[in-house]
Amino acid sequence: MNFLRNLLASILGSLIAVGILFVMFFIFVSLIGNAEDTVSVQPNSVLELQLQLPISDYTGDNGDDPFSGMFDKSQGLDEILMAIAVAKEDADIKGISINNNFLLAGLAQTQEIRKALKDFKESGKFVYAYGDYFMQKDYYLATVADNIYLNPVGGMDFKGLSSEVLFFKELQEKTGVKMEVIRHGKYKSAVEPFISNEMSDANRTQIGELLTSLWNSMVDDMAEGRDLDRTDLNTIADTLGGRLPKYAKAAGLVDELLFYDEYENKLKEALELGEEEDLNTILLEDYVVRSNTKGRKTGKDKIAIIFAQGEILYGEGDQRSIGQGIMTKAIRKAKEDENIKAIVLRVNSPGGSALTSDIIWREIELAKAKKPVVVSMGNVAASGGYYIAAGADKIFAEPTTVTGSIGVFGTIPNITELAADIGINAEQVGTNKNSVDYSLFEPMTDTFRNTVQEGIEEVYETFLDRVSKGRGITIAEADSLAQGRVWSGTDAQRLGLVDELGSLEDAVAEAADMAEIKKYGIRKYPKYKSGFEKLIEDLGGASAKTKEHFIEQEIGAQTYKTLKQIKSAMEQKGIQARMPFLLEIN
Repeated sequence: MNFLRNLLASILGSLIAVGILFVMFFIFVSLIGNAEDTVSVQPNSVLELQLQLPISDYTGDNGDDPFSGMFDKSQGLDEILMAIAVAKEDADIKGISINNNFLLAGLAQTQEIRKALKDFKESGKFVYAYGDYFMQKDYYLATVADNIYLNPVGGMDFKGLSSEVLFFKELQEKTGVKMEVIRHGKYKSAVEPFISNEMSDANRTQIGELLTSLWNSMVDDMAEGRDLDRTDLNTIADTLGGRLPKYAKAAGLVDELLFYDEYENKLKEALELGEEEDLNTILLEDYVVRSNTKGRKTGKDKIAIIFAQGEILYGEGDQRSIGQGIMTKAIRKAKEDENIKAIVLRVNSPGGSALTSDIIWREIELAKAKKPVVVSMGNVAASGGYYIAAGADKIFAEPTTVTGSIGVFGTIPNITELAADIGINAEQVGTNKNSVDYSLFEPMTDTFRNTVQEGIEEVYETFLDRVSKGRGITIAEADSLAQGRVWSGTDAQRLGLVDELGSLEDAVAEAADMAEIKKYGIRKYPKYKSGFEKLIEDLGGASAKTKEHFIEQEIGAQTYKTLKQIKSAMEQKGIQARMPFLLEIN
């Protein structure tokens, strides 16, 4: 009897929960449906850019998913660029205020936003920037503004770029847990932290040259924006000449030192308002609702933009990872749709599974046989990210894109020493000579190592072949640019790994020209799970993302980052075409 009572209670509880969810769903849909009516822009307004959420190239949300904000706390670069473009033509918007600290975007994304703001200024409207504290990427974005203002007791980080690489060889020796490494590529240093305690000369060279190229691109833009000499900017960086607000103003990095209320008065002056009149502003996230409908390109003919963002992993894939599942579906759908006349593949990936990369490459080849395929590279399009791009008809990259890294490696965890220390002994039984090919608890045999090395060499040769045919160069020429070496977009264009320097919009325009169409709409792929689907999935308990956030809060961001790096290496399956190091540019 108790069993039946409990069963009925559980069923009733489930039905009530589902009912509540559906009521919530319809309420949200109703709110979203009326969003266009509730978001209004007053005449003589300023669009305020507060870019305080992580920026991804594509969130998958077209404004019709009422549950998306519950899960994906990020802003889409595509929506930001669209909002700025719409604001340029919007008679109610007279200017843009960049009011941002600690921009959570990559260099190439920042550069694209900066270009969009520069284009906005061509309408004759103003762009002002204010900061309590300018980090380097914040300041780089701000230099597009007509005037830059800094809090009198704030500060500025302006010292040039740097990168730090962690090494784990000694940790492995102390714990008895090590990574067995097989690689091809003089510069393929993704595995270097596991086989050395210090940076190799080759790795130091490539990181130094990469950072110098990225910094030079930033300096060129900042010098133009501030009307300063490049040499002077480097001198300021070398001497920390912007470390105090008064120094930053004296050096010409900012125009005035103002408190925020004084900055608001500057905005009023630009709008020709009196001090007592109200300043009308609209936040970017609100304006996006307007721009998503008003800025859409239309036409029977379409161009598909397929976003490939995140690590390349074998499997389905999702918003944060590239899997052959969702990518194959997206490419095939774009290929078979007669209304889609061209495809733009937007790549923002450090690489990953070589097998998955080749599966996606093959789908691009098949699509290219039917219609033009153009690649647009974001922050990173390296190793596997370059692999999937190599066969396109044309490749665009930003000057600050990190690309190349043509090389492969394999890492296999081994705990022989740890097992011996704690008293574990593993015994294997097999039917044939090589049926037991590898054990975590035994030293790697020469036979197994040679077999893996053979696979590494085979994948590397295949990678070179894909690059050779895609770029129209010899295998020897591809190899000279490969060896796992990373390049900036500027250097990659000089060396022929990419065709042109430009933005996603430039790539779309080129695709339209190649397809010989003038008027066209845009379709974005892949289609991710909706917020409602994710909500249903997470009803059983805390999501993995929530758990990860809890762990990070408990142990600290830096420790968590280190553990994730080790965990990622331990979990890599198969041969990897991956970035040669975890690159964090500061």
